[in-house]
Amino acid sequence: MQPRFYTFLCTCVLALICSSILTAQQFNALLVVQTAGWQHESTFSAIPAMEKLAARHDFKLDLKQRAMPINDMMLARYDVVIFVNTTGDIFNDEEQAAFERYIQSGKGWVGVHAASDTEYEWKWYTDMVGHMFKIHPHVQTAMLDVHDNTFPGLNTWPKRMMWTDEYYEYKDGKRKPNFNYLLTVDESTYDINAQWGPNNKAVGHGDFHPMSWYHDYDGGRAWYTNLGHVPAVFEDPNFLTHVYGGIYWAAKGKK
Repeated sequence: MQPRFYTFLCTCVLALICSSILTAQQFNALLVVQTAGWQHESTFSAIPAMEKLAARHDFKLDLKQRAMPINDMMLARYDVVIFVNTTGDIFNDEEQAAFERYIQSGKGWVGVHAASDTEYEWKWYTDMVGHMFKIHPHVQTAMLDVHDNTFPGLNTWPKRMMWTDEYYEYKDGKRKPNFNYLLTVDESTYDINAQWGPNNKAVGHGDFHPMSWYHDYDGGRAWYTNLGHVPAVFEDPNFLTHVYGGIYWAAKGKK
C-alpha cells in the first residue's frame, strides 16, 4: 500500500470516527401514536412537539403509527418507547411478547394521557401502567399538587398549580406498592361527575387522585402522566418539561 494512500485512508477512518462521536445523540426513542379506538386531537399537536423536544434535548426520535412492526430487532435500537394517546388493542401477541422482552432487558416506557386506555386484556401491560382508564368528566380547570419536585422535569413546578385538562378516573385509583407518585389532582377543585351508560358512573378517588407516577417494572422502567388531552398543552413549557423529565428517566434511569 502506498504511503500517501495509507495516510489518506487513516485520515478518512479517523474523520468517520470523530464524526460519529460528534453527532452521537443522548439516546434513541420510539414514539408510538397508534390507535385502535378513539383518536385524540391532541396527537396531531403532540407529534411536532415531541420532534421539537428531541431536537432541543438532542435525542433521536422515530415515529411508529401503523406500518412498522414491533419485534426484537427493531426494539433493540431504542432506549425508551413513548406511547402518546394510544388507544385500544394495538399490538398482536408476537408484538406484546417482544415488548415484554424489551422492558425486561432494562429499557424504559413512557405513557402520556390515553396510554392508560390501551391494551386492557394484556395483564402485563396493565400492571406496568398501574392505573387503567375508566371514565372522565368534561375538560375543566383544577388544582394539581406536586408530590416530588426533585424528580426531573418538576424542578421548576410550584407545589400547587392551576391546570386545565381531562382528568381520568381509573378502574383502580388506590396507591400501589413500589409506585412513586409525582402529581395528584384535587377533586374538590373540579366537577368529577360523569356517567356513560347505566354501569359506568364517576365516583372519584377522594383525597388521593393520581395524575403522574413512575416505578421500576420487570427489569425496566415505566413513567406515566394523565395530562395531555388538550392540544394546547403541547405548547406549554411546564408540560413539555414534565414529559421530558419522564422520557429522560425512562431512557437513562437517572434522576
